[in-house]
Amino acid sequence: MRVLGIDPGLRNLGWGVIDVVGTRLTHVANGICHSQSGEGDLADRLLSLHGQLTEVLRTYAPEAAAVEHTFVNKDAVATLKLGQARGIALLVPAQFGLTVGEYAPNAVKKTVVGVGHAAKVQVDHMVRLHLPGVTIAGPDAADALAIAICHAHHLQSAGRFEAALKRAGAAR
Repeated sequence: MRVLGIDPGLRNLGWGVIDVVGTRLTHVANGICHSQSGEGDLADRLLSLHGQLTEVLRTYAPEAAAVEHTFVNKDAVATLKLGQARGIALLVPAQFGLTVGEYAPNAVKKTVVGVGHAAKVQVDHMVRLHLPGVTIAGPDAADALAIAICHAHHLQSAGRFEAALKRAGAAR
């Protein structure tokens, strides 16, 4: 299964694609979609992110996608703008027919690092351990790969749970 992780951001939207075969994870690609704050109005910036992320999905054809929940900060205007970028991160995979998983930042860190309040450097380090030899485009791409790894683990757990339920039903 091919999994896309997306770390939403209005200026830098990180993305990472991994392949999952059993318990083995393999890096496919990662990058950052950029929109410049000086480039036009908000609508133009969102359109730019939409186009770039659409191209990522066309190029890598993921079968599953996941997005990180929005971090709410003290600046309400910035939080609203981030929410609009997150809308693009949810919309584009949905346009390709994908169901999008959503994870809190602490859940991603707990899955990848083992600690819910891990620092960015720890997340980056653990992503490199999970995906040996990976070259990461930047912190936003590292976070996106961590989101993809988190989603892969959750999909595997759900698959094992469903298989166990089927076995239990067949045993009756």
